[in-house]
Formats: sequence, structure tokens, C-alpha cells
Amino acid sequence: MGRGDDNGLTEAFLGEPRRYTSHQVAEMAGVPVYRARRFWRALGFANVADDAVEFTDSDVEALKTLLGMVSSGVYDEEHVLLMARSLGRATTRLAESQAELGVEALDQAGVPLADRPRAWRRRAERVVPDLAKLLVYAWQRQLAAAAGRIAEQDMSAVRLSVGFADLVAFTRLSRQITSSELARLIDRFEGGSADVITSTGGRVVKTLGDSVLFVADKAHVAAEIALRLVETHARGRGMPDLRVGLAAGPAIWRMGDVFGTTVNLASRLTALSLPGTILADPAMAEELEGDRAFRLRPVDKLSVRGLGEMAPFTVTRAGAG
Repeated sequence: MGRGDDNGLTEAFLGEPRRYTSHQVAEMAGVPVYRARRFWRALGFANVADDAVEFTDSDVEALKTLLGMVSSGVYDEEHVLLMARSLGRATTRLAESQAELGVEALDQAGVPLADRPRAWRRRAERVVPDLAKLLVYAWQRQLAAAAGRIAEQDMSAVRLSVGFADLVAFTRLSRQITSSELARLIDRFEGGSADVITSTGGRVVKTLGDSVLFVADKAHVAAEIALRLVETHARGRGMPDLRVGLAAGPAIWRMGDVFGTTVNLASRLTALSLPGTILADPAMAEELEGDRAFRLRPVDKLSVRGLGEMAPFTVTRAGAG
């Protein structure tokens, strides 16, 4: 947060004027300001000066909502803070990406820099209400799917099939192409990967520009995703080769991310894979054994950083040369 000289952009996107200081908001919510700031920081907002008039009626209501979840006993305060951090991380990335798309749209329309503030204000009036509806819709749909999936699971250690895929020689390529070409390549990679993963029955955990981490409940689903990722990106013009590591075993879900040795192993195997190759750990290979859709071939023992020696398997389609 920060007022600065923003030509009215903040109010345009918030949809209401800034009226209060942090102390006034905390007083209206009935808590000390240090406690209010703890919630704001969890949501990803920096502290502001005591006399800065930065807050709106919605900030008051949001703080009251967070506090109400604690006082009602729905969550304890630490869980509310964890939830707020999760919301902050997700919405920060979402907002950044949508702002970038807005800039691209203004660039394509040939709007001069001097006219950008006025164009942004008009854009806010047009798109924010629709984006707000879509955000709530998508979140509710995702929450329903996640709740149904994990309602009866022990989330401390779920058994998953984990895949990690990355583009080969991406760093070298990024030095050889323009920033706009690089952005388009990343968009193609992330969009294409997400389409393959979700349509095949997996879930995207996160993307990191040149790589994607995904999970599936079944080994054969993860293997099919890996094969489709390699095949899809191989057909893409100017797209670097892809390599994939697969591992099966216990993993820990926490705040929308997944952790544990199984995840680390998938990542390490990716780094050891040749371009266009899929390497699976022995546990994944054992679960795929007998599945006629895939061919498994053992490779020589490899030294997996931090995990010792291992004899993984390449995964190809049955009948492939």
C-alpha cells in the first residue's frame, strides 16, 4: 500500500475512497494496531506510516472478517494467518499477471504513456467487476474439488505420483532471444503444460517459468501426463526439448504446495534425464509394472544428489521404437 501520486488509480481499482489510517481501522475492528498489522502482513501488505490515510471501508470489513473467524472458533489465529498468507501469495501472483495483461492490451491499442492513467481508470471500471465474479467462481469450484478429494485423507503424508518437467538449456536460450520472444515462449510452455496436466487428470502444483511441478493420485496418470508433455512440446515450433522426472511415494501437502523426499527425487531425476526423456524412480516403475500402455527400461545406476545411488527406469509408450 502507498498513496503516492497514482492519478486516482488506487480508488479506481478499489472501487471506493481511502478514508482511514491503520490506527482508525484497528480501532473500528476493536483490536490493537499491532494485531491488525499482523493480519495485513499475512495478506502481503506492507506496514504504512501511522498518519497515512490508506484504508477503505472494505479494509475494515476484511479485518473484522478475519477476527470473526477466530472469535467464532472456526479457526484459531495461527490457522487464520496461514490462510491469509495463502490468499496473499495467490492473489499477488494473480494481480501481477492481470496487470501485465492490461499493459499489453494498452500497448497493442497504441495508448501513449501520458494517457495511460486515464485509460487504466476506464479499464478498471470495465473489468474489475467481471474479474471479481470470475475469481470467486473459480475459487469456489477449486475449493469444492479439493475438499472432495482430501476430505478422508490423512494430509500429513499422502501417497502421490509426482512429476517435475523442465525445458532443456532454457538459460542459454533466454540469452539468445528477445524479452518478448521469451515471454511468449514461457506463456506457451505454461499454458500448454497446464492444459495437458489438467485434461489428463493431474494437478498443477506450481510453474517456475521453465519448469512445472505436477501431481496425480495414480502412477499411470502421472506417466501419461509425462508422455503427453514431451510429445506436445516436441511438436511446438521453436520450443526446447522437455525432460521429466517421476517419483511415487509419500508427500506432504501444505498451503497448496507439496514437499518431501518424493518431490525432491522427481526434481533430481529431471536434472539427470536426457532431452526428450522421462526417468522414473523404482517405486513409480513398480506401480507401472504390468501396465500395457507403457514400456519401462532400466538404466545404469545413477548418483542422485542427496539421495544416494539409484537405478531408475525410462518410460516410453508401449510399441514405441
